[in-house]
Amino acid sequence: MDRSSNMVSGWAVLTAGLFVGVLGAARPQPDAPALVSVRLSEWKVELSQQTIAAGAVRFAVTNAGSIPHGFEVEGQGLEKEIETIQPGASDTLSLSLKPGSYEVYCPVGADSHKKLGMETHLKVVGSRASGSAGYGGSAMGESHMSEMSGSPAVAEKVQVIQVKSGGPVIQILPGPFPFPDSAAPILQAFGDEREGLESQVKNGPYSNNVAPISGRFTFTAWDKGATRDSVEGVAEFATQDGARWKLVLDRVQTKDVPHHPRFGGVILGLYYHGATQVHTPLVPTINSAVALWAVGHLYKNDQLVTDNAMVHVMLLSRTRRDGDFALACWDCSKNKIEELQLQILPGPGEPKFDAPGGFLFVNWEKSSSR
Repeated sequence: MDRSSNMVSGWAVLTAGLFVGVLGAARPQPDAPALVSVRLSEWKVELSQQTIAAGAVRFAVTNAGSIPHGFEVEGQGLEKEIETIQPGASDTLSLSLKPGSYEVYCPVGADSHKKLGMETHLKVVGSRASGSAGYGGSAMGESHMSEMSGSPAVAEKVQVIQVKSGGPVIQILPGPFPFPDSAAPILQAFGDEREGLESQVKNGPYSNNVAPISGRFTFTAWDKGATRDSVEGVAEFATQDGARWKLVLDRVQTKDVPHHPRFGGVILGLYYHGATQVHTPLVPTINSAVALWAVGHLYKNDQLVTDNAMVHVMLLSRTRRDGDFALACWDCSKNKIEELQLQILPGPGEPKFDAPGGFLFVNWEKSSSR
């Protein structure tokens, strides 16, 4: 073979070697962390991968919901979480995981969101060093996000709750909110609503100005998912001025507004208000057996006032103390759930009610559900 042939062969070997070297350099390093994209929403935790190899992992978490959520990984002696993520925001959590099964969930509200369905599981197997191909570090595109697997799919379940009022009945009258300093930082996030809410801090419906009255309230609510909820019930009470009021509930509100999601009209087991940035912070932080938003027919002294009364009802953890029924806590979420709260406001464009402050706000302090 002549010298020119040897030179060609040499260049071919060198070029092939360089090509292999480049390919080797482009291959993901075995110690590069696996990337798991996480999508949080009401009420799901969706993972881009349900099974990964043991070792370093980076969770890229996005809150695609309408309320704040959290993210926690628990298992094999490990329990790690990140700060609460606001709607539309993202965060990351980097961990080193050994083989086993891990619970992945939203811990908000002493696991209130978890109980509503925000949990799934991650399986960790083997190790990359033992031959696992590992997982690339590139973020997923939108097309992949739609394929994310999350909480196990289940048939839509209808939940029903029947609530009966009981115990002392009080009418809450206009007055100052007793925890203005606690609410002030939360109000910063309420945008255009902030000015109106700040006026209620000084003189609004969430006060210690109460009067004992009489009345009763029973209702049944159906939580059927995001769009088909329903309610029926009747409240009758006499206010401080002696007027007799009757409210008939027969339909729910479903339209969400910023900071005030309706969850389809009825939701069971919600942690909100107070410090949660979900609904007004001028109610202490609470857990509820049921929360609903409805439209009702309101009567005063047997005369129809409106067919379009805007109604909010909660069976919630106790916020008021016995005796004077003053608000007793800023975070009341761990108290017994027995306080039934009924709020009635005029419909859009309608005049204020002939009542103190133009609204009706009534509590039954020892109520029950089944």
